[in-house]
Amino acid sequence: MEFEEARLFMESNHPGVISTYQRNGAIHNSIVVCGAYKGNAAFVAVRGNSRKVHNLRRNPHCSVLSVKSDWRSFVIVEGHAQLFDASNTEAEELQILLREVYRACGDKDHPDWEEYDQAMVDQDAVVVLVPGWQNLYLATVGGRKV
Repeated sequence: MEFEEARLFMESNHPGVISTYQRNGAIHNSIVVCGAYKGNAAFVAVRGNSRKVHNLRRNPHCSVLSVKSDWRSFVIVEGHAQLFDASNTEAEELQILLREVYRACGDKDHPDWEEYDQAMVDQDAVVVLVPGWQNLYLATVGGRKV
């Protein structure tokens, strides 16, 4: 499977789960709204102090599952996350990235970008991209490929 196939699925199926690794090796799962952004699986962690962000800073290996709302088809992207936040990205660049990933994860604009921008600053939001994916999986129930 190529990422193009995963991208097509992720562009229209945004419910998801990010799986990260805790210090003791156990898997930590978090529900996210995800999408495809410039050849990467992508999502915004709206709280920079969340467990998923903490885990990804320590160990960037993760998987992102994007699933249809009926849970009958899904894509899993495995790889090493790259995190973009106020500590490693210029403010204007981060604002643009947050907006673009928001659109990629929901197919629409926010109704109030100024409010969104301020909330992302206040919550120390982090953009998570999973580039250079290691493994891709596509599955359907009933044998019909998406």
